[in-house]
Amino acid sequence: METWRRNLYVLCGSLFVVMMAMSMIMPFLPLYIQQDFGIEDPHEVTAWAGIIFGANFLTAGLVSPIWGNLADKHGRKIMILRSGYFMSITVALTGFAGSLWQLLALRLINGLVGGIIPASTALVASSVPRDRIGWAQGMLQSFVTAGTIMGPLFGGVLAGRIGFRMIFVITGCLLLLATLVITFTVKENFVPPEKKDRSNLREDFQMIFSSKELPALFFVTVMIQFALFSIVPILPIYIAQLLGSEGSRVALWAGIVQAAMGVANVVAAPRLGILGDRFGSQKVLLFALLASAIIFIPQGLVATVWQLVILRFLLGLSLGGLLPSVNALLRRATPTHMISRVYGYNQSFVSIGSMLGPMIGGFLAGYVSIEGVFFMTSAFLLINAGWVYYTFFRHKGTIQGMGS
Repeated sequence: METWRRNLYVLCGSLFVVMMAMSMIMPFLPLYIQQDFGIEDPHEVTAWAGIIFGANFLTAGLVSPIWGNLADKHGRKIMILRSGYFMSITVALTGFAGSLWQLLALRLINGLVGGIIPASTALVASSVPRDRIGWAQGMLQSFVTAGTIMGPLFGGVLAGRIGFRMIFVITGCLLLLATLVITFTVKENFVPPEKKDRSNLREDFQMIFSSKELPALFFVTVMIQFALFSIVPILPIYIAQLLGSEGSRVALWAGIVQAAMGVANVVAAPRLGILGDRFGSQKVLLFALLASAIIFIPQGLVATVWQLVILRFLLGLSLGGLLPSVNALLRRATPTHMISRVYGYNQSFVSIGSMLGPMIGGFLAGYVSIEGVFFMTSAFLLINAGWVYYTFFRHKGTIQGMGS
């Protein structure tokens, strides 16, 4: 088997385990705060959940360009291993947090040492043939999402049996296992860049932001993440409202709702990636944004949890075309010796959107209502679609340049 193909399959399997482990607890963070830290006021719970969930992305956004620069100089695999081993320790320790402030501190540290997803994305992007980029990124996204399907389901079952704290310990062990597999099976033929291609962070910033395409894609990324993560801290509370008297089964139903979206994403991502390779990733991106914006609206109007499950499944179909399309467009606009740096900067914008989304979503839920957050998310996705149309379809020379 070709090296790039073997690496892709190994990373897909390993990231499946990583995301399954990480998503066993994160969707239930509001319930963890309620039950283990004695916070009962719903508004206070969603606010804390937003802050703690977003803290990881704050520090990750600050250091991602640094890790990306080091990856281009010393190799992408070493960055994957650095992230995996350190994350396994910090996540396991999170299960022993004695206060919300300790929980917050551990999430901040986890963001500093993290970065396994962007490092893996960069390794795949640097080795896959250019005409297979969309398919490869779709495959990677598909397995990442598949892990998020299994995680909430396992987490929902385990929460009632072993408690939320032990799930953090199990998560750390699974992260360690996945990193060991990558250590002994992934091969990278890394060639250090020539002296003329080396640069510091200031020079990277100047080169990247002098481009026309890359800043536009960074803006698209932050808007996507902001819109999608604004729902995270309120979803379990919203499901509890829909269940009413059956509120004791919130964790299980939250897992089902997450799984419905994830299954659809797994099915759609590789196929939309192939369409992007054939017809243009920018077209897939625009269509996926419009579809996602429309599907978010009725989610704020549902009367039963089953209606929410169906709508989240439809949302998952359209989400499969978002980040794989952005990653494919980034690769086509980036010289090979700068891939990790560009993905590092993009990860900073992923982190900004992922941090602001839950913080603002959790804060606004107490003022505009939970349903209003769904409508706000739809509006942000529509704005993003407008930006994509203006940037990539009103300036056709840019598109041709990116696809060359």
